[in-house]
Amino acid sequence: MDNKSLDKVTQDFLDAMTTESQKLMEMFGGKAGSGHDYLEKFNAAWAQVLQAPKTPDDLMKAVSDYQKNQLELWAGLLGNAPDGATKPASKDRRFHSEEWSENPVFNYIKESYLMASHMLQKTAQNANLDPKRQKKLEFYTQQYIDALSPSNFAATNPEVIKHAIDTKGQSLMDGLQNLMGDMEKGRISMTDETAFTLGENIATTPGAVIFENDLMQLIQYAPATDKVAGRPLLIIPPCINKFYILDLQPHNSFVKYAVDQGNTVFLVSWVNATPEQRHLSWDNYVESGVFKALDVAKAVSGSKRVNCVAWCVGGTITASAMAVLAARKDNTISSATFLTTLTDFEDPGEIEVFIDGDDAKKILGDVDAAGVLDGKNLANVFNMLRSNDLIWSNVVNNYLKGKSPAPFDILYWNSDPTSLPADMYNYYLSNMYQQNNLIKPDCLSICGEKVNLGKISTPCYFLSCVDDHIAPWKSTFAATDIIPNVEFVLGGSGHVAGVINPASKNRRNHWIKGESGKGPDHWLETAKDVQGTWWNHWAPWVKKRAGKQVAAPQALGNKDYPPLEPAPGSFVKARIN
Repeated sequence: MDNKSLDKVTQDFLDAMTTESQKLMEMFGGKAGSGHDYLEKFNAAWAQVLQAPKTPDDLMKAVSDYQKNQLELWAGLLGNAPDGATKPASKDRRFHSEEWSENPVFNYIKESYLMASHMLQKTAQNANLDPKRQKKLEFYTQQYIDALSPSNFAATNPEVIKHAIDTKGQSLMDGLQNLMGDMEKGRISMTDETAFTLGENIATTPGAVIFENDLMQLIQYAPATDKVAGRPLLIIPPCINKFYILDLQPHNSFVKYAVDQGNTVFLVSWVNATPEQRHLSWDNYVESGVFKALDVAKAVSGSKRVNCVAWCVGGTITASAMAVLAARKDNTISSATFLTTLTDFEDPGEIEVFIDGDDAKKILGDVDAAGVLDGKNLANVFNMLRSNDLIWSNVVNNYLKGKSPAPFDILYWNSDPTSLPADMYNYYLSNMYQQNNLIKPDCLSICGEKVNLGKISTPCYFLSCVDDHIAPWKSTFAATDIIPNVEFVLGGSGHVAGVINPASKNRRNHWIKGESGKGPDHWLETAKDVQGTWWNHWAPWVKKRAGKQVAAPQALGNKDYPPLEPAPGSFVKARIN
């Protein structure tokens, strides 16, 4: 094939990839799988900006600054260096490649995009809107900016073009094949999904399912030490994700770490709800989930008390259960560890843009009609909160460059969501996120008891993460003002990576022993910065509350709760098509 023919083939593929990329934007970004068309939301939000009384001056200044920067950019193209005011943020990896700076055309495209982005961001931030509309405006503006980055399109990404030329168009052919495969699946491939098999190279900690009902399976893990703590450890993971985020591979498994520390570990594996289970309620998750798991753990271990570890919504369910136990004067739970858990939903973070007004009505209507909150839709919403990292970087890598995603256990888990029953989800959305009823004493009745978090006397360990965008740490910190006996620890990184920070690597840092009672900022100012993972801080904390050492069990379960199947069990293997 001569160079002219190759150029024609390459251009045809570039055009095809641009067209398919636009379709993908509509499919994954524009709708987010749950009716959230961010272009429509962007236009609606900006219509409100133009009507706000203080906006015109701010808008004129933003436009003036934009024009000034454009003139400086043109001056740079003519030989006078621009002032560099439009440099990408330090964490922005989209334009790190030298092609974006060395080629004048693509440097101009990049700089123009960054200038326009800056203008939109600045105007949005200065809009005179009420807090909720302001948050929506800034969120959908950022989504719009991220989606229209020149890096997301084959014809305006020099790295893509260079790679296509180097591979003689093969990368574009491979990318189109990857795209078609994902369009058929209805989701973006974030990792090599063929690289992992549950029970074989992920979720491999030895154990057995010793109980199940229509809501959960309960796993008991085999001991790894001759002696174990007298009080068992019950792990209650989120029900909106699979539990194996806590049991990935041996080197980064929190479950294995807890077992190796000499704990008898039990773990709840929640059902992947079907429309026929729409009736399962918040009370069911407390009664048939947490309370039943506690009963089985006590019966098998012979202990009257149990230590608990709960994550995210699993923590909110556990806090509800503990408030019920407090009302009943039941001290079954010896200690509770909460990982990135909200109990006060006054400021739930970026996810708030999806859960009020017409958006909430639309979601509730869809969930009621389907009988479940589809896990894929929820996963897409969470991905939108970090769209550059979880959506557009994969678009560029997989489709424009034609590369196969690398194996990554956390992203494999992220691509394996669960669905929630309609009744439970509607209660959760209404009473927690919308009305913030859990922190209001005696406002909610759960399992027949008026609940008051302030009556929980159990020692609690709250681990939050400084960059958490799902459970913002300053919001989770509110628990220290509600629950009397709290040890608060702040870890590095975000909602997942901050929690799954294995002791084997001992990376990042965490903060401890800040002064409570004067708000989160003061706590952090007075806290001690400790290098390494929070796991090593937590282990001795829970050990003090774990009772005397006893001989490790020789077998799993007992005569009333015999092993039913090997861990990780069958519930966790049910995938959403």
